[in-house]
Amino acid sequence: MAGEWRPDPSGQYEVRWWDGQQWTDQVGSGGQVFTAPPVVPHAPLQPAQPTGHPPQVQPTAQPMSLADSFAGIRGDLVDGRYSENEESAIAKQNQRMLRVRVGDPFFARQGAMVAYQGNVEFTFEGGGASRFIKKALTGEGLPLMRCTGQGDVFLADLAKDVHLLQLENSALSISGKNVLAFSAGLDWNIERVKGGSMLTGGLFNTLLRGTGWVALTTDGPPVVLNAAEAPTYADTDAIVAWSAHLQTHLVSSMKASALIGRGSGEAVQVAFTGQGFVIVQPSEGINFPVQ
Repeated sequence: MAGEWRPDPSGQYEVRWWDGQQWTDQVGSGGQVFTAPPVVPHAPLQPAQPTGHPPQVQPTAQPMSLADSFAGIRGDLVDGRYSENEESAIAKQNQRMLRVRVGDPFFARQGAMVAYQGNVEFTFEGGGASRFIKKALTGEGLPLMRCTGQGDVFLADLAKDVHLLQLENSALSISGKNVLAFSAGLDWNIERVKGGSMLTGGLFNTLLRGTGWVALTTDGPPVVLNAAEAPTYADTDAIVAWSAHLQTHLVSSMKASALIGRGSGEAVQVAFTGQGFVIVQPSEGINFPVQ
């Protein structure tokens, strides 16, 4: 006996497919076909009166599997190792890309979006007049966009390494150029690093405070130094972030200007003391030639 569409014995859908011997998980309602677990485990071998012709259906609502999408194609790009990482709402897709499932709004660096799925909106986030003035006067660049809606957003920045941190009623001072994204629940501001002045090489950083997640980037694998072990010094261009409660001051050793630090040609470092950590990357940034 050939299969055909019959009235759904469960009453939940208009029709259900009878394959000639038993009810299947294929159901139809309103001209569309879906899959649903059988709800009549002891259905009779002979169904009720047939409906006649099958309904005018549209493509199934259940998405095709990735394997179906790559039918007839083989290779490392389609064997599953690069499939989307869906372990959690905010997760590293790989070492150099972040995936954020949009539920609550979050901030991301402008231009960091490399792909997205779903209904997501991106809007400029200026941070208010006071932050705008600080960015203009200090050069601490943190161009942000607010991400809202429903879907998945994939973020990256020049193929740099991505790292995820969770703040719980804590604070992190981070270089604006290393910020990739953070939850909108965190308070952020631009602040001058204590212990320096504009005349001695003033340094400004972005301060994140509160409870939430933050994704930062490093140009290569970083080192995390425990400032409590010994006085710690780092080049201003290589510093990524540090515990905001560390004591800081700027140190200028002009006699060693030809030996220490490459970023600016000047021997200016940040000194750290106290209980906390300092994240340093193995790079001082890209120096573009002046035209």
